[in-house]
Amino acid sequence: MPPKLLGYIDLPEHKAKGGFDHAAVHAASGHVYVAHTANDAVDVFDGQKYLFSIPNLPGVAGALVSDEANLIFSSNRAENTIGIFSPGPDPDVTKVKVGIGPNGLAYDHGRKLLLAANVGDPAIAGSHTVTMVDVGDRTVRAEIAVPGRTRWTVFDPDAEVFYVNIANPAVIAVIDARKPDRLAHMFAVPAAGPHGLDLDRATRRLFCACDAGMLFMLDARSGKILSARPLSGPPDVVFFNRQHQQLYVAIGDPGVIDVFSTSPVDKRATIETEAGAHTTALSPAGDRLYAFLPGSHRAAIYDIV
Repeated sequence: MPPKLLGYIDLPEHKAKGGFDHAAVHAASGHVYVAHTANDAVDVFDGQKYLFSIPNLPGVAGALVSDEANLIFSSNRAENTIGIFSPGPDPDVTKVKVGIGPNGLAYDHGRKLLLAANVGDPAIAGSHTVTMVDVGDRTVRAEIAVPGRTRWTVFDPDAEVFYVNIANPAVIAVIDARKPDRLAHMFAVPAAGPHGLDLDRATRRLFCACDAGMLFMLDARSGKILSARPLSGPPDVVFFNRQHQQLYVAIGDPGVIDVFSTSPVDKRATIETEAGAHTTALSPAGDRLYAFLPGSHRAAIYDIV
């Protein structure tokens, strides 16, 4: 069954142009952390109400939760930093300078190694990079050049590698966490603009959603294309629900979530959200999906059964 709408949570009104970006859920508390880019803040809410915001995160583009480390990470694109802080209100935020325009985040808890995928500046040669941050020391370990603008990224704890989508050229860059100062190799993607990315650890498949309106399933070991499906429009965030074997692809225009089964891969539903709603979050238990609605500054909550 597709996710069922339960209701909405009102979030703070936008203080400037823009809306929401990447979000994540803290398992222990059930709190949702969402990048409110228009407010330079991360908003936090539970299943019933808005709770608080973490301010002073200029241009925040992403929030990532590490339940193992009990830490939240933010990518602060407007000041070229990542933020590191504990869950809860009024945290002390440690900032580390990274490359130009940090966006996607992925974390290797075993090595305390955070990857910040930097979108770069096309006017500055060599500015498309990923920064490897030692979270234990709060220092930069390495800066790695990549061939184009980065998009989303995930860490594979079984293979011990990071996967990073690159918009142009259309590839997935692979970085070995054991050698985090260089690219290991790249997988070609046969459509423009790899954007959203997630991983099914059990079947070793990558799910890559492209701006060209296509979803690809790749073998995470070889990069072989296993299957492809059309989408309802240019996608952004992708989440794989391992408990229910479903995939959710957020599409800001026209404002929908495409829902796929993953065994086999088949589109099951298209859920209307709101124009510009390009980002979602999935609870660790796989029972709640959250969509962020920039026009009405709300979060829509969906039940998954």
